Amino acid sequence: MLAFLWSLGAFIVALGILVAVHEWGHFYVARKCGVQVERFSIGFGKPIWRKLSKSGTEYVIAIIPLGGYVRMLDGRVDDVPPELADKAFNNKPVLQRMAVIAAGPGVNFIFAFFALWVMYLVGLDTVKPVVKTIEPNSIAAIAGVKPGDEIIKVGDRITPDWEAVNLEIVSNIGAEKASVTVKNSSNVEKELSFTLNAWNFDPDRESPLSSLGLTPYRPDATLTVGFVGEGSAAQQAGLQPGDKLLALNGNKLQSWERLVEEIVESPGEQILLEIERDGQPLTLNATIARRDTLQGQSGYLGVSPTFEPWPEGYVFTHQYGIIEAIGKALDKTWRLMTLSVEMIGKLITGDVSVKNLSGPISIAQGAGTSAGYGLAYFLSFLALISVNLGIINLLPLPMLDGGHLMFFIVEWITGKPVPEAVQEWGYRIGGVLLFMIMGIAIFNDIARIT
Repeated sequence: MLAFLWSLGAFIVALGILVAVHEWGHFYVARKCGVQVERFSIGFGKPIWRKLSKSGTEYVIAIIPLGGYVRMLDGRVDDVPPELADKAFNNKPVLQRMAVIAAGPGVNFIFAFFALWVMYLVGLDTVKPVVKTIEPNSIAAIAGVKPGDEIIKVGDRITPDWEAVNLEIVSNIGAEKASVTVKNSSNVEKELSFTLNAWNFDPDRESPLSSLGLTPYRPDATLTVGFVGEGSAAQQAGLQPGDKLLALNGNKLQSWERLVEEIVESPGEQILLEIERDGQPLTLNATIARRDTLQGQSGYLGVSPTFEPWPEGYVFTHQYGIIEAIGKALDKTWRLMTLSVEMIGKLITGDVSVKNLSGPISIAQGAGTSAGYGLAYFLSFLALISVNLGIINLLPLPMLDGGHLMFFIVEWITGKPVPEAVQEWGYRIGGVLLFMIMGIAIFNDIARIT
């Protein structure tokens, strides 16, 4: 429950920030163009807070935190007094109307850059993309990747960490081959070719890396307890952080992985744990808890280990000065924008499955996870979602900003507005398509957690 509330809170904060940023873009440019803004709302439905400004704009926070809107004076829906005719949105020149509509997505991109710039100033701890193991006969194994290799480039893009590797690997979905440059422990570089014709990536079951047969390096787990879950079977048995596990049911433990295998296969069973605490041997009785999985019931103890230290140089921090961070943030923002466009194109062509679509539940989980890791990770998450929000809003669907821009571009070229009947049908069709996409995304979310 606590994890759910944390994710929900992080989701509301993230969505509130991004919606406010997006709608502020429309609001700011509308005011600069002399348009009368009637309402600036964060959320939909019944207002829970409102304030009327001297300019006549009503600022609102509404009860449903799933979007927002800027309501402008518009002769197509309002009775506009003659003295306010020049302040109506529909009476403004077409280029000004286009600027007002484009400002929302535009500010999303600016905000993403700003969030990444702050992230690089704060500093983001990350890990070199060194491979620990390779699945036999996998795509990576056939290409020639060896344990201990560091992935330094995918295509022409430098990959300093696993996040960069993930982004560039995903960008190759639908391609026949991908060029990957690795460096071994002797600093010898080698360019490899990943054959992707038979690459089947199912985001519900695996990560892009594991689907290629790659396991990132991380230090081995020790047999020393690092964390004991509140109310868990381990806590009820008396286990404490710092305890060293020696034996299970009289059998000496060789590794943490072997302990996990035994626990998972023994739901509900009584076990004897021999431990060492402060140099003294102890024997504890425990009852392994049960939990349901897709494969049936499995055992669960509720404890996690400490790990060996990272080798020197494996962990580093992306942190830069004010000027250098600008270049890094610009490059990252542009890459997120191009990757988002590529993914939408591949979704349309069928190279990317609709199962990859994510809805509010997945976004909430991502928000909660990133917020739990710290400010820098939360800023990175905000930047990613802000870019996606901007790109999606530019799609030429009449319910979105891109649809309005499409009608205005036609008006700009032809010199006359698109007929109201055509626009109305466009909004209906766009609404159906948009709700279909949202429905698929929410269905995928539910499928991932059930």
